[in-house]
Amino acid sequence: MPEPLVQINDLVKTYETPAGPLSVLQGIDMEIGRGEFIALVGPSGGGKSTFLNMLTGIDRPTSGMVVVDGVDVSTTSERKLTRWRARNIGIVFQFFQLLPTLTVLENVMMPMDFARVHDRQERSDKAMTLLERFDVADQADKTPDLLSGGQQQRVAIARALANDPVLLVGDEPTGNLDHMSAAVVFETFYELRDQGQTVVIVTHDREVVQDVPTVLRLSDGLVDSTSLEAAAKRQTREQQATRLADL
Repeated sequence: MPEPLVQINDLVKTYETPAGPLSVLQGIDMEIGRGEFIALVGPSGGGKSTFLNMLTGIDRPTSGMVVVDGVDVSTTSERKLTRWRARNIGIVFQFFQLLPTLTVLENVMMPMDFARVHDRQERSDKAMTLLERFDVADQADKTPDLLSGGQQQRVAIARALANDPVLLVGDEPTGNLDHMSAAVVFETFYELRDQGQTVVIVTHDREVVQDVPTVLRLSDGLVDSTSLEAAAKRQTREQQATRLADL
């Protein structure tokens, strides 16, 4: 069997508060395969955003291990991690986080500028290709405030893919959108999954995740074991179907 893209072992995150230690993640063990689309659902305060911060190396675990594409993000130095994250992780936020003083095209080019990949013309060409892919190329010269919420989120997804990341994560990526715009964004995620992109999102919206292949519930710092077991069985069935198709 192929190595998982993400391997998480006994992941614990505890914060010190005036009232004493607060355990947000309490010993999570899981694997994420390449090309999977996973949605984490659960109540506010259940640890979903903290989990994403551990996965992307934005924050460090109190204990445990997080390995993404062979890199232990829980122990890598901050300097190396910043460079690695820029090249390998794409993040889509709830409130888009597009820079208001830059054009749409410049926003998508920004990760390439930061990571110093490609020359200026190649960056521009690649950014336009991504904007065309998500049907917002006609907005390239506008500033983000002139776009609808759904358009801004598609630009944000294009920006997150600018450096061909191995992992795309979304923190409530449709939380600021109407239902129709949210559905369009999720269609984009499905298309990316079909093209082999690994996608992990957290959301409160159970309705929009009805067709997501793997939905895991994170509550009180733990992933529901029944949802993990169902996901493992689904992955096994998909692998068996792939092997049969290759015969």
